[in-house]
Amino acid sequence: MARYKHPSRKKRLAKFRKQTRWAPYWTVPKMYGKTRRVHPGRHTKLKRSWRRTKTKA
Repeated sequence: MARYKHPSRKKRLAKFRKQTRWAPYWTVPKMYGKTRRVHPGRHTKLKRSWRRTKTKA
């Protein structure tokens, strides 16, 4: 990748970065109830790793 990234490409990469983060912790009791303990990464929209899956950015 280039040393200096074009602003539009940077924006796209930032969007991909946001998609791989865990869901917020407060979504767990909202979805499953107060007593259920589930990892917030379980209901993240899109799972992507820089190692496994590449982007088209």
